[in-house]
Amino acid sequence: MTADNTQPGPRPDPSDFPAEFVWGVATASYQIEGAAALGGREPSIWDTFAATPGRVRNGDTGEVAVDHYHRYADDVSLMADLGLAAYRFSVAWPRVLRGGVPNPEGLGFYDRLVDSLLERGIEPWLTLYHWDLPQHLEDRGGWPERDTAHRFADMAGVVAARLGDRVKRWTTLNEPWCSAFLGYGSGRHAPGRTDPGDALAAAHHLMLAHGLAVDVVRAAVPDAQLSVTLNLYPVTALDDRPGNLDAARRVDGLQNRWFLDPILRGEYPSDVRSDLEPVSNLSWIRDGDLEVISRPLDFLGVNYYTRHVVRAGAYPGVGEAEFTVPHRTVAANGWGVDPDGLVEVLRRVADYSDLPVYVTENGSAWEDRPGPDGTVHDPGRVAYLQSHLDACRRAIDAGVPLAGYFAWSLLDNFEWAEGYDMRFGLVHVDYATQRRTVKSSGRWYGEFVRAHRGVILTP
Repeated sequence: MTADNTQPGPRPDPSDFPAEFVWGVATASYQIEGAAALGGREPSIWDTFAATPGRVRNGDTGEVAVDHYHRYADDVSLMADLGLAAYRFSVAWPRVLRGGVPNPEGLGFYDRLVDSLLERGIEPWLTLYHWDLPQHLEDRGGWPERDTAHRFADMAGVVAARLGDRVKRWTTLNEPWCSAFLGYGSGRHAPGRTDPGDALAAAHHLMLAHGLAVDVVRAAVPDAQLSVTLNLYPVTALDDRPGNLDAARRVDGLQNRWFLDPILRGEYPSDVRSDLEPVSNLSWIRDGDLEVISRPLDFLGVNYYTRHVVRAGAYPGVGEAEFTVPHRTVAANGWGVDPDGLVEVLRRVADYSDLPVYVTENGSAWEDRPGPDGTVHDPGRVAYLQSHLDACRRAIDAGVPLAGYFAWSLLDNFEWAEGYDMRFGLVHVDYATQRRTVKSSGRWYGEFVRAHRGVILTP
């Protein structure tokens, strides 16, 4: 279903946004870098997962991806041409450390990337973890093991010591929900394990790793601005029947509140703890953990894509919830287009905290292909951007301290278990030749960003 996906949404005006509003794009290391066996990089859980038959669509891997490792300078030039002020990227843990010790070649790559960004007037926003755990740590138990959190803090210290003189915006984790529940619960993502108890332990240890890393980076970079990025969804019951309302409560609890509450309030939600008693006694929560997890932050990152509409499972007495997609417009990957949900998510976060908020990922997949003349028209993505930037404007008008927006993604890339079938980029990539072509959406976004810059520079 893709009805009306080419219709333009509400059109925000560049003058609707504060003068200091940050405009950027986001990527992730395993999705774009390639060079999987170069520069001293060691295997990650995604290398192992993608090499396992049946795990990734078409047997695709990130071994080459879009070769950003070799083409980073050209990609930085693309960002500069679009007028962007910020680039959110992640470092690859298996590249910066080898066998637990600093890898000079891997760190050197990020040196060159950061310097290239700064030379073009683009601020680097660094994420320490976007899902590529070193395989040797997974072999020792992975995120369900407490020790992994401490190994993450070690890595954070190495990266902060190397790049902290130039990088001031730091995000510890990207979407710990995905790492924990897709990686260790459903098995849809690496490492592909399916143990609910392990998924819960992984979620806790990821958040513990976040808090430990906050302390380490602050010590190394006193003027650092620190955050974590959560993927948040408005969760709506299909109707007001009690079973459906309870399903929405449970999904919201595990998707959103299980992370928001400990990080921003220093506690786990009591109703979700009760829901989880049949699965785990939560014995991995130790005294002092929540104090570490709730370390003060400087801003919060929010990734938003769609709304969850849920109903109770088909079988009475079973705790499962079923997800429906009653949206008028649906992107190529089946996600409903729902800009109102972004307003809801941002207003909810503002109820938790007065921290500045950044939309650190927002984007959509469409079946866009080059035309006969080589241009790539993607009206669905243009409409998506327009409607979601309008949602940002509405959130600001409602009092949300929204301070920036990062489109997902700069480039078409390896889309995890979907391989290369789903294209999210503002820039089209011909995977056979690695040729980059700015799509209509990229041109629109760049023009909007430059127009905003023109507004704030006008006396």
